[in-house]
Amino acid sequence: MNRLLALAAAALISAPLAAPVSAASLEGPELYPGEQALYDAAAEEGLVVSFDTGPTWANWGSQFKRFKQRYPEVEIVYNDLGSGATVVALDKSRNRPQADTAYYFAGSALDATDKGLTAAFQPVNFDKLPEPFRHPEGKWFTIHSLNVAFLVNTKLVKDVPQSFADLLKPDYKNSIVYLDPRSTGQGQVVTFAAAFANGGDMDKVAPGIDYLEKLHKSGNVLRVVGTTPYAQFVKGEIPIWIGYENDGLKAKYTDGMGDDVAVVIPQEASAAAPYAISLVEGGPNPNAGKLWLNYIMTDTGQTTFAEGFVRPSVPGIALPAEVQEKLPNAPQIQPLDVAKAKAAKPEIDAAWAKQVLGQ
Repeated sequence: MNRLLALAAAALISAPLAAPVSAASLEGPELYPGEQALYDAAAEEGLVVSFDTGPTWANWGSQFKRFKQRYPEVEIVYNDLGSGATVVALDKSRNRPQADTAYYFAGSALDATDKGLTAAFQPVNFDKLPEPFRHPEGKWFTIHSLNVAFLVNTKLVKDVPQSFADLLKPDYKNSIVYLDPRSTGQGQVVTFAAAFANGGDMDKVAPGIDYLEKLHKSGNVLRVVGTTPYAQFVKGEIPIWIGYENDGLKAKYTDGMGDDVAVVIPQEASAAAPYAISLVEGGPNPNAGKLWLNYIMTDTGQTTFAEGFVRPSVPGIALPAEVQEKLPNAPQIQPLDVAKAKAAKPEIDAAWAKQVLGQ
């Protein structure tokens, strides 16, 4: 059996079989109109299969726990395949779908939708999402974002940079690390953030390439890497990493760096990389899938993401003070239009290689 299908099947095999039941009454008021009726229908199915939601990523573990507490008659099982592999697994099983929902970087959501693997569903708060964060019919929609930030080791860097312009200063010789935009999604998003900060937009990425060329010519780039250097950063081997905000917050609050790391959203602009989810076309438990998707898009579900250091996709969510303090308002963050980003990738790859590497 194909390895990806075997993994998917394993998720199902490990799930307990549930006989049809009548759902218990929800505790407290409905989170949205019709929640109880949908729970009743989902309880008849008894199970939701959630692809690519590894419990250590984006606080999925807490989402599972709270979902189960609210809906005890619905079991939830998951796997952790990765975005691209999730699309492959969905495609391989399209004649007999095994997943009810699929989570991925939004670029993979576009691929899955183009292949006809996703179903239209507009969850709670769908209409509040920025247009670049959702398919018009709801065949995918963004549930949280990862935002470009400067992750600064304050033991190694005296004056913490606050802007892309600051990074060009001679104070930061051989200090800056970022990911290769040709081979990593994060590197692509960093390029767009640099473009936004220097007069560019989704249709004009050249200012971002020009900026990175200047950054290299300044001598301030220590290296460009092909994989996320989180472990090296936590070990104190990287002065400044232009990366994702959530990695810096995790290093600060979870992995022991504390005040030795500063997490800075650049003053001029930043880019929000959308992570999306879909209801799977023909999934075995469609009502349970809808219940799950609705839950993570409620204010409760969105707050749970924020507790895991990723920013909710729904604007205006009222977060607890201790959570909001870690994710301060940053209106300079601009949502990435994934369709345009995908179209621009060949241009970025070629221009970055030519201007930065001289190839």
